[in-house]
Amino acid sequence: MDRVVIFDTTLRDGEQAPGFSMNTMEKLEMARQLARLNVDVIEAGFPISSDEDFEATREVARQVGTLEGAPVICGLSRVGLGDIDRCWEAVKYARRARIHTFVATSDIHLKYKLRKSRAEVLKAAEEAVRHARAYCEDVEFSPEDASRSDFDYMCDVLDAVIGAGARTINIPDTVGYAIPREWGERIARIQERLARHAGRYVLSVHCHNDLGQAVANSLSAIVQGARQVECTINGIGERAGNASLEEIVMALRTRKDLFGVDTRVRSEEIFRTSRLLSHITGVHVQPNKAIVGENAFAHEAGIHQDGVLKEKLTYEIMRPEDIGRPSNKLVLGKHSGRHALAARLKDLGFDLAGPDLDRAFKAFKDLADRKKEVYDEDLMAIVTDEVTQAEAAYELEYLHFISGTGVVPSATVKLRRDGASFQESGVGDGPVDAVLAAIDAITGVKGRLLDFALRAATGGKDAIGEVAVKVDFDGTVVSGKGASTDVIEASARAYLSALNRLVRQGGQRVSKEVGP
Repeated sequence: MDRVVIFDTTLRDGEQAPGFSMNTMEKLEMARQLARLNVDVIEAGFPISSDEDFEATREVARQVGTLEGAPVICGLSRVGLGDIDRCWEAVKYARRARIHTFVATSDIHLKYKLRKSRAEVLKAAEEAVRHARAYCEDVEFSPEDASRSDFDYMCDVLDAVIGAGARTINIPDTVGYAIPREWGERIARIQERLARHAGRYVLSVHCHNDLGQAVANSLSAIVQGARQVECTINGIGERAGNASLEEIVMALRTRKDLFGVDTRVRSEEIFRTSRLLSHITGVHVQPNKAIVGENAFAHEAGIHQDGVLKEKLTYEIMRPEDIGRPSNKLVLGKHSGRHALAARLKDLGFDLAGPDLDRAFKAFKDLADRKKEVYDEDLMAIVTDEVTQAEAAYELEYLHFISGTGVVPSATVKLRRDGASFQESGVGDGPVDAVLAAIDAITGVKGRLLDFALRAATGGKDAIGEVAVKVDFDGTVVSGKGASTDVIEASARAYLSALNRLVRQGGQRVSKEVGP
């Protein structure tokens, strides 16, 4: 079967979207999981946009791009030669590195954004690709806003950059303007115009979801011969997002009778990857999201339930196991041992050993003491929480709070740092506010809560609560996450997670310029 290259831009286009920013440690954790997912290319960042993005891209290249069988590590760059130099400095450590350079080709962008003539942009694009080729053979070019570009002029630019050495030509529907039929026809026409270069480049598409057509447009392009698709986990990205990786991969796999192509993606890692991204960003997937939503394999209507009980194929066109999703609930409890936990975690995609397993087992036992039944979703929540926590400067040792009608909320917190324990009390508008005040009193660092999100990992009154926060520590904005059956404790853990990140590295995200 023919193969489609999966170009993942979760760490670049996805991360640029409001609410999805990731620091270096979080990008590394996500990049490692993308490598396990077996994507072909990871676009790790936009190195010229900020020092932190440069560092994050460089560390992904160093720590993930040097592994055996690692994906190509790609950085984004405008056509400025200095941008390209900076991009190469970040990605050059990878076994296989790619420079992705872009410039707008639509008249509306040329007139209002770039304020350059068509001739100037064509020349800049050609020079940029030639400059990038001096660093590496793997160079990609994108004509930004391709769906609104004059067709003949855009093809002139593409012809020039292929001549200059571009080996991947990516056609972006930057603002999600295209409709599947016209987009497929445009892709076919581009190949006809570039017929003399056949075999010298891979045709790619990068579709946005402003009209809800990103996945449909990507599939339409594949039908017309595109062999790379740029996409993101959970479909995150600018505005309404990008084409969803999991939807494209499973559409090609489920309907291989129609498309006749497949990908190298390990689909059984999809659900774990989706959950990890949600945990890192604190932004959860809507229940009705295709493939990875909570309702994607749920059946409530009696007719549907009856059909599924008789034969799953009646209402399930794919198996939950195919994306690494537990097909049923496994009950573990306080009498379960380390081996049983390790085996079940391995089934869920977490191959833990040594200290990592020790921490997970302790968290599991603590949870089992509070809940009668521990489900797969609980395990995934607590393990993901343990894995993604920053190196602990402060650890929660004790927490007690008083709150209620007519009572001033108060809390007492004991933290451990470097083997010593510290205890303080605080009051606030509510129990969470009081707990955070007590933590601030211990650390001497005052944080201002900018965002607070709480969700239940499972159903029931004893469900694990997952809390995601964004905290402003005197101008430095840091995110944190925590999980517990007690939402106040989960809030404290999330706040400490952010504080520990501040202690470990600090820093504030810098707004990044939008690419294709």
